[in-house]
Amino acid sequence: MTNSVVNPVGWFDIHVANIDRAKKFYATVFNIQFTDFPIEWGKQSFFPFSPESHNISGALVEKPNMNPGNNNTVIYFETEDCTSEEQRIEQAGGKILQPKTHIGEFGFISIFLDSEGNTIGLHSRK
Repeated sequence: MTNSVVNPVGWFDIHVANIDRAKKFYATVFNIQFTDFPIEWGKQSFFPFSPESHNISGALVEKPNMNPGNNNTVIYFETEDCTSEEQRIEQAGGKILQPKTHIGEFGFISIFLDSEGNTIGLHSRK
């Protein structure tokens, strides 16, 4: 039997207080477009994805009673080089908590607060 490793992450929700502000932040930092879910599902917009791809995706989910900064989950976004996105974080309304840092053989990470107070990470190999 082959012992293969499978990425267990398949989706993520980022709870936000203001979905329009959050979409603008992420669209600016990652240069992407969002797609809104049907309104009957609540205010949600999902990140780009392809069903044929092995990449995961997720959604911004507006929660009216969301408590910013009360987030215990860090989602790491894969990037070509953390520095590219890091340079756009503050202009988009976020705050860098830990600039690009070497993590040995695993590459580099940056940690930031998004426009909604969520702690988010970037990961790159270079």
